[in-house]
Amino acid sequence: MGEDKKKILIAEDDKMISSMYKVKLEQEGFIILEADNGSQALEIAIKEMPDLIMLDVMMPQLDGFSVLQELMMNEGTKKIPVIMLTNLGTDEDKQKGEKMGATDYWVKANFTPAQIGEAIKKYLVK
Repeated sequence: MGEDKKKILIAEDDKMISSMYKVKLEQEGFIILEADNGSQALEIAIKEMPDLIMLDVMMPQLDGFSVLQELMMNEGTKKIPVIMLTNLGTDEDKQKGEKMGATDYWVKANFTPAQIGEAIKKYLVK
């Protein structure tokens, strides 16, 4: 196998958005894991230990902030970079995410999938 491909978990309940990111990031050479609700995202993160998590805030079962909180309390997952990816662009939400341990906080409308592909590389390529 040789090359160690980085795994990214996309936690997003909108299938169209999730698929768009998945296609772009797979083209960039990443292995993509998908979750369409917060409970599933948490389960996959703990089981698969991805290299980075893209986490939507508004999701069924557990919202992104609840998932982030659980990830930060878990010894195994607390060091995984988590990028909150949302349409909630208020300063209050951004500060809440950062205070809780999110690596970054991006408003979906401000990024194309290509820009996201480039932006996440700074967290994965060491």
